[in-house]
Amino acid sequence: MDALRHGWPLKIGDAPLLLPVETAPGLEGASPLALISAARAATLKLVNQREAADPHAPVLIRAAEPLDLTAARPIADPALDLAAPLKGPFRAEPLSWVAEAEAAMELALLAGILPAFLVAPEPVREAVTLSVDDTAALRDTRALQIATRAHLPLAAHDETEIVAFRSPDDLREHVAVVVGQQTADRTPLVRLHSECLTGDILGSLKCDCGPQLDAALAAMAEEADRGGWGVLLYLRQEGRGIGLINKLRAYRLQDQGFDTIEANQRLGLPEEARDFPVAARMLDLLGVRGIRLLTNNPAKVAAFEAAGVTVSERVRHALPANPHNTRYLATKRDRAGHLFDE
Repeated sequence: MDALRHGWPLKIGDAPLLLPVETAPGLEGASPLALISAARAATLKLVNQREAADPHAPVLIRAAEPLDLTAARPIADPALDLAAPLKGPFRAEPLSWVAEAEAAMELALLAGILPAFLVAPEPVREAVTLSVDDTAALRDTRALQIATRAHLPLAAHDETEIVAFRSPDDLREHVAVVVGQQTADRTPLVRLHSECLTGDILGSLKCDCGPQLDAALAAMAEEADRGGWGVLLYLRQEGRGIGLINKLRAYRLQDQGFDTIEANQRLGLPEEARDFPVAARMLDLLGVRGIRLLTNNPAKVAAFEAAGVTVSERVRHALPANPHNTRYLATKRDRAGHLFDE
């Protein structure tokens, strides 16, 4: 991931060299082949590209002429669509190294860069080598451990403890806030909250993240006052897992009229990229096996249950809309299956 952010090419297994389009220095090589996501390929209207079940699936495309990085960047970045509306012609090519291509797309997602690579560019500097198994290890939650914990009185409740989690293969450090006294005879109220700098810290009105965070802590404080307890799982997965930079790129596209899901697709990114098994691992390390889940998202319930956590109750967690997030909430309801009208 560090190599990708610095623009180094990757050599994954027996696949060709892959040069990240967004971060590579402008003097690197050129190639007629590029690797992009199916969603971005659909945006570019490749006539021979079949609709993919997974919008984040890799697609190998061939241009009529070799692409240098200047020509390749408008293919990757929808922010350049208006400045460079005419692209191509391109044709989708058979992809014989699917596992390696999927690993490259996964690494780009984790690194927070656009999922686009020049394939076998010439000339290019020495590549960073790795295997498909190396990338699979990044999703192995067993490496996650408790790093430290401390008493942390909050405005919502002063009997709270913060627990920090760390994995050797991931620079993101997740935290849990335990509100009240943990007891085995009471099922905790749990909220899985993904980091949102703009909403949690800056008070953005484009989403409902900040109010949801405050309301979750307030609900857990009430539980604690009644002899129960709660756990806030705060995951460092900005923008539903696509990262801060890509989230802000999606905001720009929303300003052009696209909804949340459409914006992610135009970026070539999945509409849902959060790693829910990490949250289940955090609960396991805290000794929590059953929960009452504070959420409007049935996918969170399913993800926890698939990871072996018993969800005894889904507790409604809806807050009033404002003029800036009405469409955002409607998209979550109508296209992502969130339940608000109970």
